[in-house]
Amino acid sequence: MRIGRFAGVEVHLNNAFLALLGLFFVAGVLGKGLIAFGVVLLHELAHVAVARRFGVYVEDVELLPFGGVSRMGSEVVFDPTKEVGVAFAGPAANLLLTGLVVTLNNYGFWDNELGRFFLQCNLMIAAFNLLPALPLDGGRIFRAYLARRVGFKQATYQASWWGQFWGVVIVLCGTAGLVMGISGLDIPVTGIFLFYAATREKSLASYHFIRHLAQKKKELAKAGVLPGEPLVSFATVRIGDLIKSFVPQRFHVVLLLDENWQHRGVVSEAQVIDALMNQGVDTPVGSLVKPD
Repeated sequence: MRIGRFAGVEVHLNNAFLALLGLFFVAGVLGKGLIAFGVVLLHELAHVAVARRFGVYVEDVELLPFGGVSRMGSEVVFDPTKEVGVAFAGPAANLLLTGLVVTLNNYGFWDNELGRFFLQCNLMIAAFNLLPALPLDGGRIFRAYLARRVGFKQATYQASWWGQFWGVVIVLCGTAGLVMGISGLDIPVTGIFLFYAATREKSLASYHFIRHLAQKKKELAKAGVLPGEPLVSFATVRIGDLIKSFVPQRFHVVLLLDENWQHRGVVSEAQVIDALMNQGVDTPVGSLVKPD
């Protein structure tokens, strides 16, 4: 549901968040629900502000029970530095709001019930989003760290798996809390949504990876130079297997060996990407070397 524009960006409310506000209304604590809405909105606008600072285009924002999703330019996903900066902005905003409310309390500007809830809400959203699990902010930071070592696709799979894991843990703990009467329905609902969102991120890993490879060629064309990363491969290796070793912000040059461990030739990442697009993942990388 579209709720308006903030700072030139359209903001939408996810149905799960709308249902959560409904639960607050039924429970007679709509004021707390509106506080939660405001905290999540400020969390997401912090992402938008930092993304714009990096020159990244932001299309719109969808608010979720545990944060939100900002649809922005793909360059933020493929640049680990930008992804870390944009991802950390949300929890950082919540921690700043926590400091603000503590300061207001010290000066006597404090509502015992709503002020305490505002403080708890900020701390919970900051802590929750720092879990190393996609699509949470901590998961994006975790993926950026892993991508430099195991490649973008494998890093996405690992971070998404942790998102599914924490989704299941939250559902189980929330259900137990609901049965014992110490928590509400909102916790297991949040866990279900986290599991769904992590599964979706995992299913999109291959798509994002192909875009990542195509983006690399644009980066080299724009910058004129990128740090290099040498690889050694047998000529019989499939292109689909070779590209798993490609990491962000490095341009790869592959030394090919034949079955006798003799030099067969050298191919560049650009050649590999072109062959991937035109010939498919099963193409042996050795077929890219022209015979003498």
